[in-house]
Amino acid sequence: VQLVESGGGLVQAGGSLRLSCAVSGSIFSINAVDWYRQAPGKERELVAAITSGGSNYYTDSVKGRFTVSRDNAKNTAYLQMNTLKPEDSAVYYCNVKGRFYNYWGQGTQVTVSS
Repeated sequence: VQLVESGGGLVQAGGSLRLSCAVSGSIFSINAVDWYRQAPGKERELVAAITSGGSNYYTDSVKGRFTVSRDNAKNTAYLQMNTLKPEDSAVYYCNVKGRFYNYWGQGTQVTVSS
């Protein structure tokens, strides 16, 4: 199983980016996909999640600005990030975990300039 993120980059404050997480293997449709981020000197934090049934979770700091979605036919999850702020700058990771496994992507850098 591999998770491959893409879509990060440098954007000005107020701009938008869409991250993608492509999951190989057969586990995608039966699991939730979590999005984490880690800024320098800070702990990794859960930003958003989407269950296999499409229910969503967002941490308070991104509510109303980020939208998580998934396309089960493409085994891909997305994190649409709007109205980005400098404090959103971090390496973003997607994660799929089950009872006996815990897979992470390689991370994609998001940098928001003020």
